[in-house]
Amino acid sequence: MSNSSSQDGLPRQQLSLVMPAFNEEAGIQLAVAEAHEALAELDYDYEILVVDDGSSDQTAERVREIASLHPIVRLIQHQINRGYGAALRTGFEAARMPLVAFTDADGQFFLEDLERLVPLTDDVPIVVGYRMKRQDPWKRRFLSWGYNRLVRFLLGTGVRDCDCALKVFRREILQYVLPSTNDFFVNTEMLCKAHRAGVSITEVGVRHRPRRQCYSKVSLFDVPRTLCQIASFWLSGFVRRTRLNSPHFATRTSRQALPSAIPAQISESVQVTSNR
Repeated sequence: MSNSSSQDGLPRQQLSLVMPAFNEEAGIQLAVAEAHEALAELDYDYEILVVDDGSSDQTAERVREIASLHPIVRLIQHQINRGYGAALRTGFEAARMPLVAFTDADGQFFLEDLERLVPLTDDVPIVVGYRMKRQDPWKRRFLSWGYNRLVRFLLGTGVRDCDCALKVFRREILQYVLPSTNDFFVNTEMLCKAHRAGVSITEVGVRHRPRRQCYSKVSLFDVPRTLCQIASFWLSGFVRRTRLNSPHFATRTSRQALPSAIPAQISESVQVTSNR
């Protein structure tokens, strides 16, 4: 895939933005429109991949409507609800650009802040946001604080805000950190794999705002299962250190030899809609 030039004559950044969505009919068009506007303003070559995770409402239809107007929007559908982690994995596997970012569809982040993350991928393979002045209820902030301390201590995630849904990866690194979990443990798993493999990670503060929907899809019922996952992940030795010594995990010099896709197969229960 050839690089076009930006307005200042430099090669444009090329970015796939993955956006998992489950029953987001009310807000998905606004979320995609905001992403489109932000990435266009940043003068990137980009695509927006909305992964509809088996929604029971009209989420997919709303995405088709906006995709008919903007060919850079791609709809990928799960026929059943498989979970947040599965939706991210499907989006990562389908991404075409050298850089792959993800965010949620509930409008919590200002995607203009990608301008602060993307340039750092010249030096490190993974750049993650952390929420400054987090706009969540105190109870959620407290639980998140405890969770982050726990997984940083037990699993070595190495970051202060594990579940911040604004992260950027070089695509070639994804095959080493691609998640196997299907639920909200996905961020912890990916960062733990990266940290234990010796992959460099940089954190950048990003702005945060309340989600457009009045509730989170993470509930207290997820807490016991997540604690079990932490224990299992730690006890199994799944996170044993196996460093990646290839030089392109430290610099950008090897991007010219990117594979056309991550070496994984998208499940037969996934449908891809593209205007390209």
